[in-house]
Amino acid sequence: GGSEQTLVDAATAQLKKLPFYHSFWNRTTKPSLDLATELLQFFTARKMAKAFFVNGGSDANDTQVKIVWYYYNALGRPNKKKFIARSKSYHGSTLIAASLSGLPALHQMFDLPAPFVLHIDCPHYWRFHLPGETEEEFSTRLANNLEELILKEGPETIAAFIAEPVMGAGGVILPPATYFDKIQAVVKKYDILFIADEVICGFGRLGAMFGSDKYNIKPDLVSLAKALSSAYMPIGAVLVSPEISEVIHSQSSKLGSFSRGFTYSGSPVPCAVALEALKIYRERNIVDVVNKIAPRFQNGIKAFSDSPIIGEIRGTGLILGTEFTDNKSPNDPFPPEWGKFKTYLSFLCPINLYNMAFILSGVGAYFGAQCEKHGMLIRIAAGDNIMMSPPFIISPEEVDEHLWESFKRYRKESPRAQVSTQIAEADDDDDQKQYRRLIGRPHLPDPIDLSFAVDKLGQFVCPIPEQKRTE
Repeated sequence: GGSEQTLVDAATAQLKKLPFYHSFWNRTTKPSLDLATELLQFFTARKMAKAFFVNGGSDANDTQVKIVWYYYNALGRPNKKKFIARSKSYHGSTLIAASLSGLPALHQMFDLPAPFVLHIDCPHYWRFHLPGETEEEFSTRLANNLEELILKEGPETIAAFIAEPVMGAGGVILPPATYFDKIQAVVKKYDILFIADEVICGFGRLGAMFGSDKYNIKPDLVSLAKALSSAYMPIGAVLVSPEISEVIHSQSSKLGSFSRGFTYSGSPVPCAVALEALKIYRERNIVDVVNKIAPRFQNGIKAFSDSPIIGEIRGTGLILGTEFTDNKSPNDPFPPEWGKFKTYLSFLCPINLYNMAFILSGVGAYFGAQCEKHGMLIRIAAGDNIMMSPPFIISPEEVDEHLWESFKRYRKESPRAQVSTQIAEADDDDDQKQYRRLIGRPHLPDPIDLSFAVDKLGQFVCPIPEQKRTE
């Protein structure tokens, strides 16, 4: 949450003691050393040996590339330079991190991706599975496609595979059944390193401390940021396996030092805050906290999945994505001009502050703008996707309150509600009974009529003529 006093106190105390010192030339600070030790114990999906501190997720994934290249050069295998990432993935916005990302908006007009980056299938079962194909069969096909790409490029040229356990900015895309088991088998077969990008997934968000824990991933390298300090201070980290760190250490006297670092790498104030954040996660059993709240949150939103404009609602823990499509089909996106609206982006320059107007289009973007009008900020993802990831301090009562207010708004404003006497004449008590059934906590056995919510969503999101909307 945004008001954790112990994190503020940790930053204040460190600012008074030692606000800054670098981590170059075999020097560092106690908070940096303590945090490295704590992180290596905190990550339990497999043993890791070293922590390399950076300023955020993009820096972490940039650093991964240099570590991997140095490692293979140290092994005398300099041809292993290529990275394989996935379509719709997000790994950052710096040049290399944006290249690793699989989002066209990060490539267009920037001459990206870099030539050493290859992209393979997005593991989105709902959107990309073949008719009659099970999740496991879908995973097998994607693993086979990965192997075909490796053989086509030459295994001796492929250095690493990078993946988010759950794809975040791509729309909260969960891995299908057996996906990571099959992918890891392929990369191990061809001596390719596995990088787990835990920037979004790490530290409890998925209902496990790390996505690697949840999906049985055994990475060679790990990228961390965001919740490392509960986002109170900019800090990221790379965790390095013993196998890689030993090679780099043993060969550095021959090859030269691993020249990588930033002015604020391991800076004492962010490290002190991160140490306190890890302490909170452990002492308050943050994974249990997330798992107690998650069913209420997930079920409450997923109750609206019958809407004809919602193709899929997907999520786990305290992260959730909603994808809008026509007729609930992944093959029927809404026309991009629907929901078009103007917004403003501010650019800071040395002379003045400029506001540049630009057009966002799509049902997801319009829905996000309407949510903001009602006081709720949500993330708009690629395509007609919106995402939610509430703070861990949210209570069951707060989840119910927000969903209940949305429920009442749909009921009150929907013309379709007039069709049903039961709904049109319902008082608040009746509404609450319907709402409880809606979020999966039934007090009465009869099903709820969601037609009013469905119709209101259609009007709320798509301001289009009645005839076309009916069609």
